[in-house]
Amino acid sequence: MSPQPLVVDCATMASMQDFWLSSGFGLLQRNDRGWLQPTDDYLRLFLSRPELALVPESCKAERTLRSRLMDSPSRRVEADELQAVQDVDARESYTLFLRFRDGLLATGTLEAYYLSLFPRDGSGRVNIPPLFIDLLVQAITHNLLEDSTDAYEVRASEMLFRSQRISTEGGQVLSGDREVMDLLQQTSGLGDFGRFLAEAKAPLPTVNLQVLNDDNAPNYWQQASRQTFLLDLTHEVTQDLSHGLVFTMTRARSGLKALAGVLQKWVQHFLGVAVTIKPLQKVADDAWRWHVGLDVEATALLNDLYQGDDVEPARMQRLISLFRLDFVDPQEMRPDVAGKPVYLGLMVSADGVVRLKPQNLLVNLPLPKTL
Repeated sequence: MSPQPLVVDCATMASMQDFWLSSGFGLLQRNDRGWLQPTDDYLRLFLSRPELALVPESCKAERTLRSRLMDSPSRRVEADELQAVQDVDARESYTLFLRFRDGLLATGTLEAYYLSLFPRDGSGRVNIPPLFIDLLVQAITHNLLEDSTDAYEVRASEMLFRSQRISTEGGQVLSGDREVMDLLQQTSGLGDFGRFLAEAKAPLPTVNLQVLNDDNAPNYWQQASRQTFLLDLTHEVTQDLSHGLVFTMTRARSGLKALAGVLQKWVQHFLGVAVTIKPLQKVADDAWRWHVGLDVEATALLNDLYQGDDVEPARMQRLISLFRLDFVDPQEMRPDVAGKPVYLGLMVSADGVVRLKPQNLLVNLPLPKTL
């Protein structure tokens, strides 16, 4: 008799440290590999989003379709049911949801579906909204960090599924949630009332965001879903005066170290490969063989540097950090680069935004084809 797969209800575990209430982690189940299996309640989370909400003008067919899906989110939807929805935008929203749902159910887990969107051979075609991908990543990342007690690590992991706005004033590199930062800039954190004051040209109160540090880290857990903490991504330069000699060293602050740790767990979880990742301020390697950009801007920059092309100083200044990735077991790499480091880059765009693409680490590492 074959053993039954181990299924763990994440709802009981989530209560231990329930950050990111919107991730849906508590509505999922783990299989024996530790990957997340969708449930009807998880699918209802998507059906409850504003994009699929009923409005007074919703036709009878839309109301019927929504009611049937809420009762049974996994039920088959016939083409004529969908075509009967009169509003074009509503029909398109349901089409996208059903495409996402069917792909998720067919692959069986959130991780398998995510990998199907970004195959290593480059044949993938993303045909669902970026929002759905971000929500997948949020739930998967919550799974990775479910037992974490490190506020820096959890805050850094938000970068995998939420765009960040970067400030470099005063010698610090601070990362804040883009959506929150933009909203605060427009309304000073007062929502519709803030917009009213702004339109009336009335003075808005100052809102002070907190930079995550050891003193306020315990407060992060209660405010994690609000994305109001800034993360320090600064490289510090220190001097060692021991033995009468001066050594200039760089030491990454907690934000960069925490992000590196999250990326290590990300690779291990998906690929089953153990790696170490450390922040770097510069690369001095004549035998540089492999690199991966963690975002579109960094990919282009590293390609240019690798090829020896000239790079404008202003563009180089937008490089937040480099990282060195090493395989714990070099035999798990492609034979032609086994034992060589992989350099990673993270870069801010010209408009001050970082859009980290965690799929790049799964698609572009030098792995053998058989893995």
